[in-house]
Amino acid sequence: TKAYRYFAQGYRAERVTSEKLCRAQHELHFQAATYLCLLRSIREHVALHQEFHGKGERSVEESAGLVGLKLPQQPGGKGWEP
Repeated sequence: TKAYRYFAQGYRAERVTSEKLCRAQHELHFQAATYLCLLRSIREHVALHQEFHGKGERSVEESAGLVGLKLPQQPGGKGWEP
């Protein structure tokens, strides 16, 4: 991927030799770890969103059933009329 090529190119450009101490390499490690954290977080967010995303509004009966309750039955069907 483009991100991998970017970081690989950065590592190659900032190689540590015996003559120098390169702080840029530490920066690249930090950037790589940060990018890895971002990718993992995005993947986890997508998984959680798919699992818990609402599927629209539910009826009162369905909502009550989710928590283990049952609505009382009204006499005479729909309303209170005799």
